Order: sequence, then structure tokens, then C-alpha cells
Amino acid sequence: MNIRYAAAALGLTFALSCSNTGTTTTTTTTTITTTTTTTRAQAPYAAVLNTFATTKKFHGVVGVASNGKVQYIGAAGIANRQTGASITTATKFKIASVTKTFTAVMALQLVQEGKLDLKATIGTYMPNYRGDARDKVTLDNILTYSTGIPNCEGNTGLGVYQRKVTTDEFIATNASGKLEFPPGSKFSYDNGGYIILGRIIELVTGQSFAQNLQRRILQPLGMRTTGMLATQDVVTDLAATYNLDDNTKQFLNDDPMYIENYFAAGAMYSTIDDLLRFDEGLFSGKLLQPAMLATMLSPRPALYNVAIGFWVTDATIGAHVYKQAMRQGSIWGANADWVHLIDGNKTIIVLSNTNATDLPEVASALAVVATGAPSTTK
Repeated sequence: MNIRYAAAALGLTFALSCSNTGTTTTTTTTTITTTTTTTRAQAPYAAVLNTFATTKKFHGVVGVASNGKVQYIGAAGIANRQTGASITTATKFKIASVTKTFTAVMALQLVQEGKLDLKATIGTYMPNYRGDARDKVTLDNILTYSTGIPNCEGNTGLGVYQRKVTTDEFIATNASGKLEFPPGSKFSYDNGGYIILGRIIELVTGQSFAQNLQRRILQPLGMRTTGMLATQDVVTDLAATYNLDDNTKQFLNDDPMYIENYFAAGAMYSTIDDLLRFDEGLFSGKLLQPAMLATMLSPRPALYNVAIGFWVTDATIGAHVYKQAMRQGSIWGANADWVHLIDGNKTIIVLSNTNATDLPEVASALAVVATGAPSTTK
């Protein structure tokens, strides 16, 4: 089947073709749970959640914040189809490429500290790197998906994540080829660059990526239910992930993989509460200085409006046009959609453990409620 990572507001679609060989599991009744009683102000958000859970197979959590204050958190669906465990607002989710925003923030923190330079090349920090990009590709190229390094997945799709290797081995084997175009001249979405960047963060700090993550972001913001995934680790309350088969319309287990191979490009887990903390901390200036945050949120029109860690575009909601920062993530059944309306200071985050629902559609419906625009949800 075809798994689609859709940047809907940009009219872009990043596609990864993979095979499905999971075990069939039949669909069961969707349940909706919340941590608190729904207030009158929260009822419209709950109605959106109910609509997508009952009519569009949504399984996951949603969170909405305004000016850094949580307005609504709700959960629906099944976390584990073997045990029947329900998703709650405390359920942990694989956040896939949302990991890249954490990586980008740490890289920019190191720029602030004078330990990294966005104009410096890979070889400046990884002298043992043997790829064609060594003295040609800058950190800015990596952060904006414009390296020219061939896609690390090649023609194998999931295959590069199904053999356990070290990060250095992954880079040497899958992210060190001949450049396909001059760096900076073209947008080409890929995980390989961010995996290289994660390794650079380790080399310049002398600490593991996980240690940097903990020290630089998680501890300062009080994020206690976020971390790095490894196949052998038991993470309590972590939602299992599933694909909806196009033909049978039944849920299948995701194919096995070594999630740690995604490393700084996609190997994190989190909860809706922690991601709202991250959003508030980032956009309120707790993690980056104002000038660096402005750099992060500066779009590159020639590269499909990619910024650093986000895409930054205009979004029309009702009669108003908002400047939005958006970040999506998708690894088979693990899916995430994060939208921050910069000039409205409103946040919508949607996490799911299946590919059954169009998450940007969920986020858009929640944004309509958050901004008071006329509803278009059907």
C-alpha cells in the first residue's frame, strides 16, 4: 500500500511506498475518553473529536492551546488491538518526523553557543564523513532538505530500517552517496540529513542525542513523558501502531522495524501534554533567543516555504489569514500533525496510531473552533 505524508496546506505530498505483511485485526467500537469533564467552552472541540472518531476512524489524541494555555485535550480509540486498551490523554505516541523539530531546536541552541555554524559543512564537524557532501553541504542545507544527498531509503523504503545498525553505519551506508544536485538549489525531503545532524550534535557536545534532548529541552520544560525509542525498550503506555488496509479496510500491525535507525529524524515518543509544553516553551522564547527563533521561522519560498523544523505558510481560516508554522510526521501507523498560528498564538496538535484518518483535516476543524470561524466540518 502507499503511505502518504501530506503537507496539505502547501499542496505537497511526500510518498513512501511500502509493503504490508502485518497480522489482520478487525475494527472494534471506538471509545472516547477525556481527563476532565467537558465544559461548555470545550464542547465544540469534543464534538469535532466525536465526529472524526465515529465517522472517519480516528484513533488518537487532540490538543488545543491559546496563548500557551491549554483549552482542550481529548482522546478517542484503541491503543492496543491485542489487549483492547483504550487511548487516553496520557497515552504515549510515536511522533515520527516531529522529532526533527526537536533536533532543529538543539542545533540552533548550539549555534547560539558558538558550537555550530549554519554555514559550515558536514566535514567541519564530522571529519571522518566520506560522502560527496563532506565539504559541500552546510548545516543550513540539512535543516532545509536541500542537501542533494540521495534519499537514504533508496528504492528499499522501509528496508533500511529493518536491519539493526549503528548511526555511523547507517550514515556510511545510506547517507553518503554522490550528490544528485547542487546543495541549496532544490528541495528534496529525506531523513538522512537529520540523522547526520543528530550525530553532529553528539560529536560537538560529547553527549548522546538522548542526553542532549533531556538536558536542553525536556528537563527545562518539565517534559516527563517524552524520550527516544529503541526496539528492545519497554515504554509503558505506548500506543501500538496500525495500518488500514486499502482493500480489506481492516487494521494491520505495522511491519517490524528498528525505530532507532530513524534516530534524530524520527525516533521519539511523546504525549499530547508534553508536546503542548514543547510548543509553549518554543514559541514563548524559553528555548531560543528571539533572533534565533525568527531565523527558525523564516520560510524559504524557493524551497516550498520550508523553514527550520517547520514549514511556514499562510492559512485562511474563515475570513482571516493567519501565518502558521506546521510540522507533520508519518511512519506507517504513527502519525502526527502540529499547527501553530503564529499571529494568533494558537496551537493544534493531533496524534494518531493509525493511518486511517487525514490528520490535517482534523487539525483544520479544530482550528475553526479555536479561531471562532464558521464551521465547515461535515
